[in-house]
Amino acid sequence: MHLIADHISHRFGALDVLDDVSFQVASGEVVAIVGPSGCGKSTLLSILGGLLRPTQGAAKLRGAPPADSLNPLTFVFQDFALLPWCSVEENVAFPLEHVAMSQGERRAIIDDALRRTGLVDFRGAWPKQLSGGMRQRVGIARALAVRPAILLMDEPLSALDSQTRELLMEDFVRLLADGAMGAVYVTHNLEEAVRLADRIVVLSRRPGRVRETVTIPMTRGERGAVDARGKLFSLQNDLWSLIREEAIDAEREVLHA
Repeated sequence: MHLIADHISHRFGALDVLDDVSFQVASGEVVAIVGPSGCGKSTLLSILGGLLRPTQGAAKLRGAPPADSLNPLTFVFQDFALLPWCSVEENVAFPLEHVAMSQGERRAIIDDALRRTGLVDFRGAWPKQLSGGMRQRVGIARALAVRPAILLMDEPLSALDSQTRELLMEDFVRLLADGAMGAVYVTHNLEEAVRLADRIVVLSRRPGRVRETVTIPMTRGERGAVDARGKLFSLQNDLWSLIREEAIDAEREVLHA
């Protein structure tokens, strides 16, 4: 299944946020979206996921999702968005509540999502008992439970410390390794973008336009090697050079608003 951003523009009142944004996410592909603060990255993700109707253009799906997919597009949010009165297992089970399936099928799906995210031993815990990294793993497990074709991830690691962020990046690499699931990954962190994405869509300062699309010339497996660090750092610098001046202007705009 392909996800298509087809000439998307959006405004909030008189404020133009996005301008004629087009790109595609192929089946199993990971596309990161980066750009200066306020360039419309999260707005674009909401449009792609159907939470927001664009002023112009459209988000489209082409082709059929995997046969076992219960929801082709699923979000992973920055703030975890867990139900505090539900256990880990109950949070993961929540999107399955109104899906017609046997108790055994539901149990198998939940067990698989907990196993893939390392949460089997924490299934009875409450969100308040977990670290930030573990809470985000619950959010990821909940997304995996509906077997999406494409994950829509909005700054999923930004609220975490550097060590936890590194561990979860490794989790994302592992979960995306088989190509069965694609992703759109919105981030301010250029290291995350070059570590996880196949392609990176660079947006301009608001209104966000596609300034450039950068293809990462290594597989995610190759990027884990020690000798790949220099190449990845060079790619980060190239991305920063594309957005630096506009990022500075965007920051000044916020300070003087």
